[in-house]
Amino acid sequence: MDEIELKTAPADFRFPTTNQTRHCFTRYIEFHRCTAAKGEESDACDKFARFYRALCPGEWVDRWNEQRENGTFPGPL
Repeated sequence: MDEIELKTAPADFRFPTTNQTRHCFTRYIEFHRCTAAKGEESDACDKFARFYRALCPGEWVDRWNEQRENGTFPGPL
């Protein structure tokens, strides 16, 4: 069985506090902007996916995905 290497998102000077809510939200938006620009299968977007998945609670991501599907997502995609 292959081992999975777990890493968290690197430090980002835009988010100096321990509350990572905005960092999570920004990385989620960056991922979806990247896939919109480069396509769903683009390897260039993988880092953004890893970052938001490491930072964001699954419940938030599920809700945001649902909001995107319904056209009610509050962020600037």
